[in-house]
Amino acid sequence: MSRIDNFYKKLEDVVKLGAIPKTIESGQGAYLTINGKKQLNFCSSHYLGFAVDERLKKAVKVAVDKYGIGTGYRTLAGTHVLHLELEKAIAEFKGTEASVVFSSAYMANCAAIQTIIGKEDIVISDELNHASIIDAIKLSQVKNKFIYKHADSKSLEEQLKQAGRLSQAPKSNGELPVVLIVTDGVFSMDGDLAPLPEIVRLAKKYGALTMVDDAHGEGVMGKGGRGIVDHFGLLGKVDIEIGSLSKAFSVIGGFISGRKTLIDFFNQKARQRLFSIALTIPDAAAALEAVRILQESDAVVKKLWDNVNYIKSEFKKLGFDTGYSKTPITPVMLGDEEIAKKFSAKLFEEGVFATPIVFPMVAKGKARIRVIPSASHSRKDLDFGIKAFRKVAKELKVL
Repeated sequence: MSRIDNFYKKLEDVVKLGAIPKTIESGQGAYLTINGKKQLNFCSSHYLGFAVDERLKKAVKVAVDKYGIGTGYRTLAGTHVLHLELEKAIAEFKGTEASVVFSSAYMANCAAIQTIIGKEDIVISDELNHASIIDAIKLSQVKNKFIYKHADSKSLEEQLKQAGRLSQAPKSNGELPVVLIVTDGVFSMDGDLAPLPEIVRLAKKYGALTMVDDAHGEGVMGKGGRGIVDHFGLLGKVDIEIGSLSKAFSVIGGFISGRKTLIDFFNQKARQRLFSIALTIPDAAAALEAVRILQESDAVVKKLWDNVNYIKSEFKKLGFDTGYSKTPITPVMLGDEEIAKKFSAKLFEEGVFATPIVFPMVAKGKARIRVIPSASHSRKDLDFGIKAFRKVAKELKVL
């Protein structure tokens, strides 16, 4: 076997071990169509039901008829009036001075860290931060990286003390190193929250910048869905806020919000903005309409939380362990990976689509079914799902 043949053989061996995702044949509302069969949608992160919202669909149609579809590079001929309207609307919604939009939240995280952190600066990161944060730190090539125990303020302070000693030595350019604390706002596998008030307090004490990736908090947490910073009453006290347009807003894209000076710097220097295509016309129009809906009313957010509180209460009555979640993300903890896979497969037979979460997405021994109710679900939908969970749990004897 040649070297090239051996290379492709190794790839093939790895691919064979991977799971094949289900193919969706419908819109992503309360139900999905998979293999021609109607399934209750219990695992997508379209929290507010905007993926099939009539106002968003109409906004896209109007925008496409008026402007077409494509855009371009923001620095050349790609900055469109819809991009500017969207960035202004996001900043107003978030209560920040300005914002800048990227093609994904992954790109926004990479831009946020790489653009302001150099090799001689310092980053302090929660051990369970999202892969995009981990990759962003790698991309910055920063040498001094500190990891603190998950959501542990005492561990964070220990790392800050070490970082503080390092930060007293000037960099090669004579400036003192920047220290950045970065955390998820809502942790996507467990649904728990970062201890943001403590993080902000410690950052002020030790002279560090703060960054929060609120992908699963936008449209969900805080007043009217304004996110975890608003949830904790910390508007203006977090330096960098990252948001996703692909979760509650059901579109595509990500953004950075913060002080105007910081956003202006990202506009000029962020490689992920300079060398990547801008949001298309349909994406920008849909995202803008989603923000407008939340600015007008918090009704859809309240509907989401009514559903969340109901399903968590019912799961608790049944005896399910749903961990420490304080968000719509509701992990049904099963532990064993094979049990989690069987549980998901049997749910599918009952008409409920809820995927298993196993290693490497979570640690071994922490397998679960991650349930995410949405505002699009009726009480009847939720009862149907709960009934299926009860039936499967009894069959597999996991309660």
